[in-house]
Amino acid sequence: MAHQEKVITVNVPVRTAYNQWTQFEEFPRFMEGVEMVQQLDDKRLHWRAEIAGKTEEWDAEITEQVPDHRVAWTSITGARNAGMVTFHPVDENTTQVTLHLEYEPEGAVEHIGDALGFVSRRVEGDLQRFKDFIESRGTETGAWRGQIS
Repeated sequence: MAHQEKVITVNVPVRTAYNQWTQFEEFPRFMEGVEMVQQLDDKRLHWRAEIAGKTEEWDAEITEQVPDHRVAWTSITGARNAGMVTFHPVDENTTQVTLHLEYEPEGAVEHIGDALGFVSRRVEGDLQRFKDFIESRGTETGAWRGQIS
């Protein structure tokens, strides 16, 4: 499996950053290529996204959720992927967000794109758009604290 790890600092409290990240259905507002995320229940999400020029759909399961600290997931259908986002307070109004992503490129186009750094740039862009989104609002669009630990 290929992997990416990216870090960004956002100028909001850790609770605000975490609460916004857990608004999964808002991901299309700042994640490139993500067309839709539907939260099916406390553990499962259905995704639709454009990847390497084609629409892909898959389900993911939240495997760990510790409010204000981390959210981890793994795909249960579709292309293999898994990851974790962690939230570390820098001070009372600043949070370090770390995204660790593991994925299995499928087909020649995805392998070439990965080798050329497309996934790395997309992840960096998604985190920057998350930063811009949450900082411009100053508050989260909602809060789902989760029940998984």
